[in-house]
Amino acid sequence: MSMDDYDALYAVLADSDIMQHYPYSFDEKRVRDWIDRNVQRYRTFGFGLWAVCLKETGEMIGDCGLTMQNIGGVIKPEIGYHIRHDMQRKGFAKEAAVCVRDWTFENLPFGEIYSYMKYTNEPSARSAMSWGCKFAYEFEDDVNEITKVFCITREDWECLISNK
Repeated sequence: MSMDDYDALYAVLADSDIMQHYPYSFDEKRVRDWIDRNVQRYRTFGFGLWAVCLKETGEMIGDCGLTMQNIGGVIKPEIGYHIRHDMQRKGFAKEAAVCVRDWTFENLPFGEIYSYMKYTNEPSARSAMSWGCKFAYEFEDDVNEITKVFCITREDWECLISNK
């Protein structure tokens, strides 16, 4: 992801339907800051949110990747994703998250990967389960009221890939 992806990413992050479960709406500055934060994550950690692009055309339709997130007061590796509205429910979030999940377990020492969301964000919860996460716990907070946390362990991932 780079600033060249601004227009495509703005179409995703500024869409109020897509971001209805997010704590705030995105304007031009927040989208630019989002890109800058991810470029900084690449430098600091070697990973972040990456552009999700259609294989056939290269068109960017969203983002997906691994970030370090504060989940209930503990910094944990988390896979997040945002897919353009007209491309949702076509398996792109799952496909991207599976690639990020596999890359993470193959290249990093984490024993678990998380996905978390506002309790009302059922599509995101279904996506997390589609790439192997299980409901882990929920907690009350000021941002989401209630945050649901899903997790896949390295052991569960190893079972998944060995059964392919």
